[in-house]
Amino acid sequence: MWAVVGGSGFEKFDGFENLGLLPRETPFGMTSSGFKKVRLDGKEFLFISRHGEHHELLPSEINYRANIYALKAFGARGILSFSAVGSLRAEFEPEHLVIPLQFIDRTKSLRKHTFCGDGVVGHTSLAYPVCESLAREVEKLVAGESFTTHVGGTYVCIEGPNFSTVAESFTYRELNADIIGMTNVPESSLAREAGLTYLPCSFVTDFDCWDTVRPHVTLTEVLSIMKRNNSKAFALLKRVLNAEKDLLENCDCREQGLRVGLMTRKEVLNDAQRGWLDVLTS
Repeated sequence: MWAVVGGSGFEKFDGFENLGLLPRETPFGMTSSGFKKVRLDGKEFLFISRHGEHHELLPSEINYRANIYALKAFGARGILSFSAVGSLRAEFEPEHLVIPLQFIDRTKSLRKHTFCGDGVVGHTSLAYPVCESLAREVEKLVAGESFTTHVGGTYVCIEGPNFSTVAESFTYRELNADIIGMTNVPESSLAREAGLTYLPCSFVTDFDCWDTVRPHVTLTEVLSIMKRNNSKAFALLKRVLNAEKDLLENCDCREQGLRVGLMTRKEVLNDAQRGWLDVLTS
């Protein structure tokens, strides 16, 4: 089963049949509000609004660990992540879809970025955080849609909540980053620890401030672009759900993470730790 994590502009989708709210409490605290099971065209999946049902959480306030744990505990095998991003490249234009294959982490100050710690030691490879073969299959699925899709490139994740300075924006371009956002890390790395396929679907809203030629878009313009991007994400979701079995079966991400990276023997841990590790390594 897929789980959908909806970011800014993707907090809700018209057309979802709500099958009921799910418990938010986890061993890592409370998930974002609005955690539910939904159905679309006969396909059931999990949905969580990343920033909360009413967009009440800053990027650094999101309990990423609780969100990922809950999705895994309620049966998710893969995560379809919808996000709004800024562009660091002229060819990645507003309203384009970018599926990045790499991440640069510029957070690690306020966020809990691993399930490990407090006696649990594990090391997970993040060399290839996104399954490229899966991304390419999704690219084929949406080829008939009326939006441009790019597979590849690097997403730089900043702490936020404020946007970059011009100097920072140029620095990220020099680091070969292609798009910029505030939420895909540690979400993607926690998904890997949990053995979940992670597919980041980043919809561009505007050019970051490195572009000093084009006038900066207004909030009204960004909101309008977000609305159009929401409909594109909905079309993508329908195609992914219809191909659910083939897409999830052909991705090996689930065989990675703490399932193979746990170094501490479970028998030396307490019952609570063994309990949540059993969920994450199942």
